Amino acid sequence: MIELEGVPELIDPVMVAAFEGWNDAGDAASTAVGHLDREWKGEVFAALDAEDYYDFQVNRPTVWLDGGARKIVWPTTRLSVVRVGGEKPRDLVLVRGIEPSMRWRSFCNEILGFAHELGVEMVVILGALLGDTPHTRPVPVSGVTSDADLARTMDLEETRYEGPTGIVGILQEACTHAGVPAVSLWAAVPHYVSQPPNPKATLALLNRLEDLIGLRIPLGELAEDARAWQLGVDQLAAEDSEVAEYVQSLEEARDTAELPEASGEAIAREFERYLRRRDGGPGQAPGGHATETGSGTGEGPGPYLRDTSGPGPGRGKPPRAPRPGPPGPESSAGPGPGPESGPDKGPEPGAGPDGKPGPDSGPADDGDSSDD
Repeated sequence: MIELEGVPELIDPVMVAAFEGWNDAGDAASTAVGHLDREWKGEVFAALDAEDYYDFQVNRPTVWLDGGARKIVWPTTRLSVVRVGGEKPRDLVLVRGIEPSMRWRSFCNEILGFAHELGVEMVVILGALLGDTPHTRPVPVSGVTSDADLARTMDLEETRYEGPTGIVGILQEACTHAGVPAVSLWAAVPHYVSQPPNPKATLALLNRLEDLIGLRIPLGELAEDARAWQLGVDQLAAEDSEVAEYVQSLEEARDTAELPEASGEAIAREFERYLRRRDGGPGQAPGGHATETGSGTGEGPGPYLRDTSGPGPGRGKPPRAPRPGPPGPESSAGPGPGPESGPDKGPEPGAGPDGKPGPDSGPADDGDSSDD
């Protein structure tokens, strides 16, 4: 039985979740949830028991010094609450962690237990996968759901994906079976520059989340980070004629595929977003835009807090883009980490044997996603 004595009654709460690992190319999804937690000063109220769900030889604990005292941070999943005020206040329950190594059904049941106790009205799970998409164009973000009614009322795609899946797909199906409305938002990360961070993909996910839940999200420095990231990748690509040629071919394919959309619904969505930001709304002062240009974890004692957050890894500049070619089967976020690093990034959801997205895998040239 989950008891949440330290959590106040929430207003129209939405749960937003992201997990590092297989479903998080470029760390775009987990960074997006971390951004929400930091900007809205989330308060951690629970952490799942790391012993139940993680293989510590795969996701190793880290040791750090706190004023001369050595402390261990265990890989886990933490839940925090952010209170968003304004004319139409709405609270968020943020779930951020690492894809579990084992007992996925129990893991999802525990997350759903919190959702039921907190009165969560909808669960939104963020993910990122590799795609044949150029870094010079807006990041494709697709919204999918297993609920036909939800797909119709919220202008989402009803998923038809078949194949290997990650915790994002499992949690979405668990929500559907439990009667909790659930949506997955997928950002497509260029496979030729898949190493984290990718602030442009993070911004695109936040933009789509903003539209979905009707909250204005403070962007902070993300827009400037996204511009700097794109300029950096532009410079790296310009140094290699093969990469530049390949990027140009992706641009031509993308522009051709999106010509009909660019003249209709896409322009209408951009105009509506512009009006919302110009007129002002809950959650942010005017300014900032994520579509074209593109963590911290709050800490606080709570009745279920078993672990405390340690310092997050540093973020560097975008690495050199490799030569063009299809991503390999283990290339979802670049080379695997060292023995003391975080989890491996496995293949993107729906990858075929050659590492490219399968027929229903998610956003590629056309920006559509059918992944779980």
